[in-house]
Amino acid sequence: MVPRVLIVDDAAFMRHMIRKILGELGWEIAGEAADGEQACQMFDQLHPDLMTLDLIMPKKTGLEALRDIRGKHPQARVVVMTAVDQKQPVMDALKLGAVDYVVKPFDSEQVKQTLGRLFAA
Repeated sequence: MVPRVLIVDDAAFMRHMIRKILGELGWEIAGEAADGEQACQMFDQLHPDLMTLDLIMPKKTGLEALRDIRGKHPQARVVVMTAVDQKQPVMDALKLGAVDYVVKPFDSEQVKQTLGRLFAA
């Protein structure tokens, strides 16, 4: 099974970087969202196997989106991707059910290892 991933980040260049890394893994991009509201709507529609989630976004923060998504979809797998100075929000995200996190700026190998652990056979 090839994992289907929803990429959520307000920065287009970050979505592009994540899309490239997922392509190198051979994973499917289910969709992309640029804010927390879009993330919630798209998760409901697409039911991806995994969502990468930025925490600092317009309209609805990543924490708010995570709370809403995990409330409706407790099985949702979410990996938080956020800046190094966001330690407390990362801890909050893990408490809300995020399965892991990656600190920006990241390198592709770090992301591949983190995501690969989630779908290891």
